[in-house]
Amino acid sequence: MFRLSAVRASHFLPSLILLLAGLAAAYVRDLSVFFTSLFNVLPTLVLLLGGAYCAVYRRQRELFLMVTVYIAYFLLDTQTDFYRDNGRVREDAAVIFHLVCLLLPALFGLYGAWQERTHLAQDLLARFAVLFAVSSVAVALEQSFPEALLGWLAEIRWPALHGQWMSLIQLAYPLFLAVFILLVVQYLREPRPLHAAQIIGLIGIFWMLPKTFILPFTLNIMCSQVMLMIAAAVSHEAYQMAFRDELTGLPGRRALNERMQRLGRNYVIAMTDVDHFKKFNDTHGHDVGDQVLRLVASRLSKVTGGGRAYRYGGEEFALVFAGKTAEECLPHLESVREMIANYAIQLRDQNSRPQDDSTGRQRRGAGANTTVSVTISIGVAERQVEHRNPDEVLKSADQALYSAKGAGRNCVMTFGQQSRRGAVRMG
Repeated sequence: MFRLSAVRASHFLPSLILLLAGLAAAYVRDLSVFFTSLFNVLPTLVLLLGGAYCAVYRRQRELFLMVTVYIAYFLLDTQTDFYRDNGRVREDAAVIFHLVCLLLPALFGLYGAWQERTHLAQDLLARFAVLFAVSSVAVALEQSFPEALLGWLAEIRWPALHGQWMSLIQLAYPLFLAVFILLVVQYLREPRPLHAAQIIGLIGIFWMLPKTFILPFTLNIMCSQVMLMIAAAVSHEAYQMAFRDELTGLPGRRALNERMQRLGRNYVIAMTDVDHFKKFNDTHGHDVGDQVLRLVASRLSKVTGGGRAYRYGGEEFALVFAGKTAEECLPHLESVREMIANYAIQLRDQNSRPQDDSTGRQRRGAGANTTVSVTISIGVAERQVEHRNPDEVLKSADQALYSAKGAGRNCVMTFGQQSRRGAVRMG
């Protein structure tokens, strides 16, 4: 259920930086005219830029998260402006503030957990309908029953759980807690930068609300930061889609091309290929083939000696060692080759697979499971006088890889090394 192995601190890092920056800016008392003007227009500017970015890439969930935060900002900003200009709050300030304290986390959690569907137009209409319905009901209540509604919202329902530190209405705290648990569970089930940003953004909103009328520009700054978290998460995920291979989790070919442009004078490139992968894939099926690729990728990612693994394409992988010579890298490549060759994969019969995990654990190790092993061939090349360009070194490593296959596979061959069978690359 939970994918704890996919949890990454990097998912939270951009949002945490934005949150800490917002907290620091909110506590600055004396601001110049420039920053005062900037904070006044910052939420609108972030919504326009971030919203346009989400709209172009059809990220409707993120767009409505940003719109929800901005609507809350607009409602509360009207109240804070009146408070700064007149030294008192408006008559409807309490009702609007309490409604925002309830509806903002509720809509934030709803849109955060609302997965996007195939039909974009229908999904967009449904999200807008929910926002319109909730806003209409809130406006009707605020205008028709202000005193009765205010009393109902401000009522302390659980005196034993009401502490002196509570600055919001009591109903807001269990609602924030429920939404927080919902977003945490969503992240653990599907670890993504967006889901991490939603958690940090909810924390920022929870901190912001009690400080709305206390710290100047807290509302402007934190709402802008939360919307920036969402936009940054969209960019983070777009980067991952472009530079990281989804199946294996390794950096992809585009990331390899960028890395090759930043290599120094001394480096080694190793090309790796899974032996007989097509035959293996045709015999056992594509699901097992994907399992093999993930296994090989996980082992290559643990290569020692400072190497970095990339998925080059298909069953081919590349390893880059910066500041190394081929002689220094060979022991590490031999080690990872042996690690993969000595690992036995058990293929279970999918038709007889138990439905529940407990039964599966009891049967584990028993039954007529097929055991197979996987081997890889590795070709190695280092930068030399005649191979100054990284692309030329990569081609040399590719030629050495074909020599390794011609030499019987499951071995490591260096460019220029004589193979037993004299294999050359066939175009």
